[in-house]
Amino acid sequence: MQKTKELKQYAYFSCMGLDLPGGSDDPEPGEGREEADTSSAPEAQTSPDSANLSSVLEGSEDGQDRALANSEQKQGPGEEEDTDSMDGSGLYSLTEEGERESEGGWQRERAKDESKRSARKRNRPSGGATRLSSSSDDDDEEEEEEEEAEEEDEQAMEAWLGADLQDLSRPSWCAVPSLRAREIGCDSLRFVRRVCGARGLVQRLELQGRLERHTGCVNTLHFNPSGTRLASGSDDLRVVIWDWASRKAELEFDSGHKSNVFQAKFLPHSGDSTLAMCARDGQIRVAELSATQRCKNTKRVAQHKGAAHKLALEPDSPCSFLSAGEDAVVFGIDLRLDRPANKLVVVKEGEKKVGLYTIFVNPANTHHFAVGGRDQYVRIYDQRKINEHDNNGVLKKFCPSHLVSSESKTNITCLVYSHDGTELLASYNDEDIYLFDSSHSDGADYRRRYKGHRNNATVKGVNFYGPCSEFVVSGSDCGHIYLWDKNSARVVQFMEGDRGGVVNCLEPHPHLPGLATSGLDHDVKLWAPTAENPTTLKGLKEVMKKNKRERDEDSVRHGDQYDTQLLWFLMRHMRNRRPQRARRGEGGEGDTDESWSSPDSSDEEEGGPDHVQCMSS
Repeated sequence: MQKTKELKQYAYFSCMGLDLPGGSDDPEPGEGREEADTSSAPEAQTSPDSANLSSVLEGSEDGQDRALANSEQKQGPGEEEDTDSMDGSGLYSLTEEGERESEGGWQRERAKDESKRSARKRNRPSGGATRLSSSSDDDDEEEEEEEEAEEEDEQAMEAWLGADLQDLSRPSWCAVPSLRAREIGCDSLRFVRRVCGARGLVQRLELQGRLERHTGCVNTLHFNPSGTRLASGSDDLRVVIWDWASRKAELEFDSGHKSNVFQAKFLPHSGDSTLAMCARDGQIRVAELSATQRCKNTKRVAQHKGAAHKLALEPDSPCSFLSAGEDAVVFGIDLRLDRPANKLVVVKEGEKKVGLYTIFVNPANTHHFAVGGRDQYVRIYDQRKINEHDNNGVLKKFCPSHLVSSESKTNITCLVYSHDGTELLASYNDEDIYLFDSSHSDGADYRRRYKGHRNNATVKGVNFYGPCSEFVVSGSDCGHIYLWDKNSARVVQFMEGDRGGVVNCLEPHPHLPGLATSGLDHDVKLWAPTAENPTTLKGLKEVMKKNKRERDEDSVRHGDQYDTQLLWFLMRHMRNRRPQRARRGEGGEGDTDESWSSPDSSDEEEGGPDHVQCMSS
């Protein structure tokens, strides 16, 4: 019994992979083996197999592994497995069936899970898939719409540009044949006029130099009749007379104005001794210059109740000129009279006054003058027959047809007559430049339209270029100078004219192929046709598109900015207004404020130069 018990312990510990406890009491391997093979073999074989079976029945994978390992260890290298053993077959059979059952159960569970997932997909899908597909479809549709909108915008932009950027035909004037003809005396009288109006030279304009003296924005430029001198006026309240060829300042003096100087012009046939000026303070002043390069004095000859932007000279008169102000009044000024200022007309549309920004006298008929300002109409008057009870004294009015009933509040910032008075050029704020035939009847539409620039930030000028008004020249908020061929309305020159970003004034030389320009920079720039090759208009298309887009965006966002700035001006004036006695005590040497103005004049003035800012009126 004792041996049987020890054999059972041996079999158990062998099955569990453990060593028998105790030292000398442990059976010898040979002895234990022997006895196990004789008397207790069935019991010795039964115990480990039953342990293996219990492990399998309990589902213990570790037990199965250990049982299989122990059975392999018990088999000798030369021993053959007893395939007829009931225990072995039972173990194999149970294990395989258990694996099959567990595998079949797992497959059934997996099939159930898959069926549930597919059922959920069939129930859910519609929602999830539809949302995903619909959202992706919406994104695709939005992208397509954006692409279509961009294409349409690009097409609209190309249509707006039209033929403005197409190349012109070969220039009619050629330098070499013209010079040869001049050498032999043929057509020598027309040589200068043809040179100054030649497109080939306009396309070779480039910067020649700068005149630097002012400490503020330069708002006005004007050549004397002979073209030897150039007058400039600035926000620094000073006027400089330049010998532009040598780039030296011949004379510099205080204008006597209290706010931004907007215009300074030599009166014709005065020997360059009389200079007329106007400014934001509404004053019209006259400076008397001596031959010894000094200013004798400046006198106030008229006073507007708002800013005075422009003066209009009569080509043959050394003592007569016109002024226009934001108070809607046009003064005729004759320096020979004791009271020089005479109110010619108050410009109205119906019963509403129209503030003025520009005025120009017809050079071919000095009785006619044109004005423009805070509405869309160019008005022409005849000084000999102004009757304010008959059509408010207007001889005729012009306006682009699409602006007549437009809700946008367009203004005319500048207008000029052509050299012979037959054409009238008007620049509209945040719109284009339009050419009218001055001989057409009242209400006639424009003849040409010049576009691509931007006129928004300041009261921008426009001018003809060439002795026969062959070209149109304008500055822009983008800082560039544009020159269009007058007849084709195509851009022929495109130059960067101002680092500050805005070009306001453009003054062609009266006899030479060149011009002077100024803007927000504090200098005057001189241009001449000295470039070796004609311009390629590089970057013009992109700048024109950019100007157009910004203009369209601003037209939606902003209202009438001029109303805001006028209110700003009035509030600032009230804040800086000083007592009358203080003003009477001011006034520098040589400056007088003689009461030459009309009864409608006002003594309202602003603070000194330290209060001046450069901004549009």
